[in-house]
Amino acid sequence: MQKNICSRKAHRTVSNALKDQQRSRNPSIISIVLFSVTFFIWVFFGFISSGLVFCRLHSLLSSIIRSAGAFFPFFFLFITMDAGSFNSPSKSQSRNPLQEQLLQRRNSRENFDRFIPNRSAMDFDFAHYMLTEGRKGKENPLASSPAKEAYQKQLAEVFNMNRTRILAFKNKPPTPVELVPHEMSSFLPQSKPIKPRRHIPQSSEKTLDAPDILDDFYLNLLDWGSSNVLSIALGNTLYLWDATDGSTTELMTIDDENGPITSVRWAPDGRHIAIGLNNADVQLWDTVANRKLRTLQGGHRARVGSLDWNNHILTTGAMDGLIINNDVRVRSHIIETYRGHHREVCGLKWSASGQQLASGGNDNLLYIWDRSVASSNSPTQWLHRLEDHTAAVKALAWCPFQGNLLASGGGGGDRCIKFWNTHTGACLNSVDTGSQVCSLLWNTNERELLSSHGFTQNQLTLWKYPSMVKIAELTGHTSRVLFMAQSPDGCTVASAAADETLRFWNVFGNPEVAKPTSKTNSEPFSNINRIR
Repeated sequence: MQKNICSRKAHRTVSNALKDQQRSRNPSIISIVLFSVTFFIWVFFGFISSGLVFCRLHSLLSSIIRSAGAFFPFFFLFITMDAGSFNSPSKSQSRNPLQEQLLQRRNSRENFDRFIPNRSAMDFDFAHYMLTEGRKGKENPLASSPAKEAYQKQLAEVFNMNRTRILAFKNKPPTPVELVPHEMSSFLPQSKPIKPRRHIPQSSEKTLDAPDILDDFYLNLLDWGSSNVLSIALGNTLYLWDATDGSTTELMTIDDENGPITSVRWAPDGRHIAIGLNNADVQLWDTVANRKLRTLQGGHRARVGSLDWNNHILTTGAMDGLIINNDVRVRSHIIETYRGHHREVCGLKWSASGQQLASGGNDNLLYIWDRSVASSNSPTQWLHRLEDHTAAVKALAWCPFQGNLLASGGGGGDRCIKFWNTHTGACLNSVDTGSQVCSLLWNTNERELLSSHGFTQNQLTLWKYPSMVKIAELTGHTSRVLFMAQSPDGCTVASAAADETLRFWNVFGNPEVAKPTSKTNSEPFSNINRIR
């Protein structure tokens, strides 16, 4: 009996436990399904949590899941372990520094999306006033008066309402970081200031009459001395024009039997001048004493059309094709004779060093003579014989900043300016000017070259060296510009043309520093009185 009672109690206990277990199993299955759906929603929003709204929703779901995990520890453990793969900062930060920078930048308040305004920098009261009260005066101009407008303007200034910016979409830019400290900036190389472009007047400064000037391409009738006196031969008379005071004097006149004058050249001292004549003689004059010192004879058999000085040596070139070096200090003045040209020598120029002589002739030839070669026993006297020109070579100019650079110009059949390396004899460049090249002058202050021309424009052209780009073209002469001369300071150029005018051009500008004139052997005629 007692055993039956115990078995019944045990059966009841077991049945009650089974019922309780069945009751508890049904809600646990429902809860698991519910939280599984929530988990997948949480994971989905976790992947797209870069937006501001989704971040808040993601954090809300995370808090709900964690609070529910108190009742389901296993599920909470699973969720937190899974969420740790996304939110654990220690492992992810240590493995990927780039992600750390992105997270810090995302959480910083100092960096905003460019489409989202900074509300803390906005003035909504002022914006509301501008949208409502501020437009009333403009919509109803009759209600406003000058006194009211002045009062409103003063009120706006007092309350700082004279602003036009209402919305602020970003903070102020950060202060730029100096790459180089201010203390070290003084040690850095300073860039050179850009030199302003020089103004070149297009018209001549002064124009003088030059009647009876010979229209002859092969002569040299104009020169400017170191004492700032210009000499010009007009027919049988040589005139001197003082550029300092503008005075003009007549130095000498030759008779018709021996004239006209075919060439003039100042000595380096600026006092003595050599005058070549049509009868093959060369006269030396003292312009200060206004007297003739001597006459050089016996060297040439035709007119002397070109002259140049090398200290006390006067070099003459004539129509007979000869080039003669004359030492004016001695009685027997002929010391050297160069033979190469077979027609008239119309151009002579010594280099600045006095070692090389360039000569051009009507035979279209250009010669480079070297004193060491000419005085030796070599089979030829010349250093180079250049045949590139196709017309008479009269215009010659040595470069002032490169001793072995020579510029030469050809006549009407050639029309070219050529540049030569006189050490090697190589032609460096050739430029077709389109017209007869009568004369050439280098700018002593800049890398520029000036050329004078004949038909058709009769112009002076300024070139940039070495590009040979035209800088300016100066017109005014109505006939070919046969002769040019440069002032001692290198600024002004005088041009004489077949139109019987003498024009002065300020083409080379003003020099930055005045260069002293050469004082070597300033008195080449110191022994002239001993000559009988």
